[in-house]
Amino acid sequence: MAWDLLFTSDYGLFSLFVIVFVIGMAGWFSYFFSKKMREDEEKAGR
Repeated sequence: MAWDLLFTSDYGLFSLFVIVFVIGMAGWFSYFFSKKMREDEEKAGR
């Protein structure tokens, strides 16, 4: 029943979208910040 509500109701689909969006945003921030840290380490090493 919970799965039916998640995939068929408006608030269930919006909740699913928010969950996927937050996980994707966490992955992007992790990639972005690690890239910036590597760039700063290279600049400091020069």
